[in-house]
Amino acid sequence: MIGNIVSFLSSGENIAFFICALLAIGGAIFMISFTKVVHMVAALAITFISMAGLYVILEAEFVAVVQILIYAGAISILMIFGIMMTKHRQGEEEEPHRPWHNGLLFVGAAALFGMIFYAIQKTELPSGSFPKVDDNTLEIGKLLFNVHVIPFELMSVLLTVAFIGAIIVAKREED
Repeated sequence: MIGNIVSFLSSGENIAFFICALLAIGGAIFMISFTKVVHMVAALAITFISMAGLYVILEAEFVAVVQILIYAGAISILMIFGIMMTKHRQGEEEEPHRPWHNGLLFVGAAALFGMIFYAIQKTELPSGSFPKVDDNTLEIGKLLFNVHVIPFELMSVLLTVAFIGAIIVAKREED
């Protein structure tokens, strides 16, 4: 078991995967554990950025950049803007403190990690080869503007209508 872990951490790609995976899982756990919404958004942004790192490891650079631009950037800013626009009450009641809660959570998370690690080690995956392309972004662009052009245009119209609707709603509240 220890030999498997040492051989897993022998290459830089595996170490980068391990770090990004731990950050993604840790950010998700912190996101559901925090009580302040701003801290939740920061943990969610860490999760999004670490997911982009995983995409880079998988050689999907375009998806990684989109992940950072849309999720880590735009969604996080949108959530913070929503927090600023809503009213929050100070001094809300806190949950009763349960001393065994964090210990049981850690034991459960460690058990889940162990089961997943064991399942991955024992699973025999079929080997296959995929055609390697020189430029992922070019291939995505070809598919997007040739094969999937109608859904792409419908999505741009939908986003434009949503943007105009948000402006109208904001203008009504101002008056």
